[in-house]
Amino acid sequence: MIQKFSFNKTKIDGLLEITPFNADDIRGCFTKDYSKEVFEENGIHHDLQEVFYTTSYKGVIRALHFQREKQQPKLVRCIYGHVYDIVVDLRKNSPTFKQWLGFDLIGERHNEILVPAGCAHGYLVLEDSIVSYKCSEKFYGEFDDGIIWNDNDLNVKWPLELIGGINKLILADKDKNLQTFQEFVNKYGGF
Repeated sequence: MIQKFSFNKTKIDGLLEITPFNADDIRGCFTKDYSKEVFEENGIHHDLQEVFYTTSYKGVIRALHFQREKQQPKLVRCIYGHVYDIVVDLRKNSPTFKQWLGFDLIGERHNEILVPAGCAHGYLVLEDSIVSYKCSEKFYGEFDDGIIWNDNDLNVKWPLELIGGINKLILADKDKNLQTFQEFVNKYGGF
């Protein structure tokens, strides 16, 4: 079976849910999750600068990250496993400022999202997973920042019950000490 690219807009401007090209046969499957030509034909300019992967255990939260400067639009796909992915709009002049959307990214579905500049991004790992990031800006450690995963103002509804509850949560020290949304607003006002 062959599935062609499809691009679905969301209520957050620039945030797209994408079904990539995928061909299944008796050998398995062939997936093309990025094509500069196909993206541009659909009005999407994502100039690939670097690609990286994370491998995470069930229960990990990687959230909610962004770069303060040289923001990093990214095409995110779970290539193996299952993650619940969150995008928060931090653009102060956006009608969806402070709103978030969640997506089930599942390796077997091959679905992906295009996260625009000015948004925070993170995910809860529901099964051991490998996640691919195709970024149109390089990573700069000196601009790396984020908002705490369980911020009261954002009130993200993480499906913690799917990992066995909050006691099964795995957080890096970096993610335990991120700022609140209000601290972010007080410092930067938004992007």
